[in-house]
Amino acid sequence: MASEAGNPLGAYLRDRRARLDPAALGFGGGRRRTPGLRREEVASRANISPTWYTWLEQGRGGAPSADVLDRIAKGLMLTEPEREHIYILGLGRPPEARYQPVDGISPRLQRVLDGMVLSPAIIKTALWDVVGWNRAAALLLTDYAKLPREGRNILRLMFGSDRVRARNEDWDGIARFVVGAFRADVTRAGANTSAAATELVAELSRISPDFAARWQDNDVVAHGEGVKRIHHPDAGLLAMEFSSFAVEGRPELGMIVYNPAQSDDAERLRILLDGDQD
Repeated sequence: MASEAGNPLGAYLRDRRARLDPAALGFGGGRRRTPGLRREEVASRANISPTWYTWLEQGRGGAPSADVLDRIAKGLMLTEPEREHIYILGLGRPPEARYQPVDGISPRLQRVLDGMVLSPAIIKTALWDVVGWNRAAALLLTDYAKLPREGRNILRLMFGSDRVRARNEDWDGIARFVVGAFRADVTRAGANTSAAATELVAELSRISPDFAARWQDNDVVAHGEGVKRIHHPDAGLLAMEFSSFAVEGRPELGMIVYNPAQSDDAERLRILLDGDQD
C-alpha cells in the first residue's frame, strides 16, 4: 500500500471514512475492527465500484475523474472546502465553479464594509448584483437601498441609467471594461450558461445597443484595479482608485473597494461624508 506521503488522496479518504457513523447511515452498529464505514459501504454510497474505490485509497489505478470525486464527496458527506481539497489532491486543481444565486451577505461581512468609513466599498455577485455596500458607497456611487432589488445591478445601472452615465467621466471606456470583466466573472463562477445570466444578457442587449455592441466584441478583461473618475453633484470630480478582492470561501462574491487617488480627492470625499451627518 502506498504511504501517506506518496498517496495523500488515499490517506485523506481513509481519514474521512473513519469519521462517519455506520449506524447513523443505515449500515448497522455491530462490532467493527476499525471505526467508520467500510470501503464497500463508501463505494455503495458513492455508486462506484468497490474495487475502484479500494484502488484509490491504495494509490492504484491512476487519477480519478471529476465525476468520481464528486460521487465520493457526496458519499463521504464532505463539505465544499473538503470537496475542493480532494480535487486538488486527486487532480491537482480545484473543481469547476458551481454557480449559486446570492440574496445577501452575512452580518460579519457587512461589518467589514462598515469599518471602511472613508473607502466606498461594495460586494457584488457573479452577475454583478450589488448585495452589500457601505455608507460611503451609497453617498458617492449609488444609494442602493432606494433601488428595488433587481435595480441593484451594476450593468443595469451602467447601461440603463442616464444619471449613472453622466456621473462617469469616461463612460465609453468604463462600459467596455465592465462588459469584459463581467464576461470573465460569470464564466469563472460557472454562471455563464445559467438561465439568470442568459436572461440578463438578453435584457441588456434589448434595452441598450451600447451593451449589445460591446457584448458582441467578446472581450475578456480582469477586473483587478484601476482609476475611476466620478462626477458627484456636491463633491465635484473625484478620482477614485479601485481594487477588487475575492471573498474567501465565497467564489460567487467579489468586493470592490474605492480609495481617493489624491489628497484633494480625499478631502472632498471627507467633506461629503461629514456633510451628510449634519
